Amino acid sequence: MENTFYKYQGTGNDFVMIDNRKKQFDKGNAELIAKICHRRFGVGADGLILLENDDNTDFRMVYYNADGNEGSMCGNGGRCIVAFAHFLNIIQEKTVFIAVDGLHEATIVGDIVSLKMTDVGEIKEKSNALFMNTGSPHHVQMVKGLPSFDVVKEGARMRYGIYGEKGSNINFVEPNDKGGFDIRTYERGVEDETLSCGTGVTAVAIGMYHLGYTKEKTIPVNALGGNLEVTFKENNGVYSDIYLQGEAKQVFKGELTW
Repeated sequence: MENTFYKYQGTGNDFVMIDNRKKQFDKGNAELIAKICHRRFGVGADGLILLENDDNTDFRMVYYNADGNEGSMCGNGGRCIVAFAHFLNIIQEKTVFIAVDGLHEATIVGDIVSLKMTDVGEIKEKSNALFMNTGSPHHVQMVKGLPSFDVVKEGARMRYGIYGEKGSNINFVEPNDKGGFDIRTYERGVEDETLSCGTGVTAVAIGMYHLGYTKEKTIPVNALGGNLEVTFKENNGVYSDIYLQGEAKQVFKGELTW
């Protein structure tokens, strides 16, 4: 079997994209998906995303983690699939699509994609951290000395030690001198630090507002792979109209044979 694939990245969070509207890809083959995502023996990516037909929206997003298992919502992946759908002429400047966590609206202008995220209505406060679900589960913790922080060691320890086998993404954050926040993320499913995590950036922006570190509702967040911006509305602790905005670009295309 052969499939054309495309490689996309959103602030360094990279994905193999496949147009699966004709249902040619072997979706049940987790071993194949993991091999494609492997950075030594495959294409190399943080995840694999299938674009499929949907009866009620422009398209369906099916996301797999780099370990080959179907994952929860991926914000940067969502932005990248919007760019992919635009490239395929499925959409123009606006779209509504469905993902594992429900409907998403988005706009695209050039390389900039603004993606509407799911509402956040519950934030759990821990002794030195927050936990919330922004389409994927996220632990948000302030640290000092973020550039030298051992994200992989501490992220892995907390991902399993606090949240068990099901796990959570672990985000470490520090205010910067530009009025925003710097973030580094240990991502479950990848089981490593990634250059950017869209749902993590969203969680950090909401978390920093929730804790009173900023009064702004448009918050710049700097990941290792680049800058993103999160805007939202808040009413009695419920966060709505959440938008994640930043670049999403095609890197290359190729052929997969299996």
